Amino acid sequence: MAKIQLFQGYKGDPPFPKPVKTVQPNIVTVQDGVAVKYPGCDGVGVRIVHPVNPKAPAQNLGLVMFYVPPHVVLDPGSHHTEECYVILRGQGTMTLAGEKVKVRTGMFIHLPPWCEHGVENTGEETMEILICTAPPNP
Repeated sequence: MAKIQLFQGYKGDPPFPKPVKTVQPNIVTVQDGVAVKYPGCDGVGVRIVHPVNPKAPAQNLGLVMFYVPPHVVLDPGSHHTEECYVILRGQGTMTLAGEKVKVRTGMFIHLPPWCEHGVENTGEETMEILICTAPPNP
């Protein structure tokens, strides 16, 4: 069993000062997001928390729901942003740094900057993938 670590909290000076007024949260649903199509892929992304979404205009991160129907492929590529893919539903194969890796519901895939990655839905239901990107992609 893994040892549980004590949360230490944030240390040092914040990158920007705390505002005087209370900061309000943005509570949104997928329906509030901005749809995006990736070149050469029949899956659909929805930018939920992202600079382009006026209902949740994040500056330092992006949260995208990516819906990948059966047999659909997003060809491998890489970019300078760090990402985490969370497989919320379904199963498939991800190409990770040139290797084929089976992925399924409940898996977290951390992608350092410039790590090659792609996804293929090899299952029988639409894959639902939550993608967190920092900083957000354009």
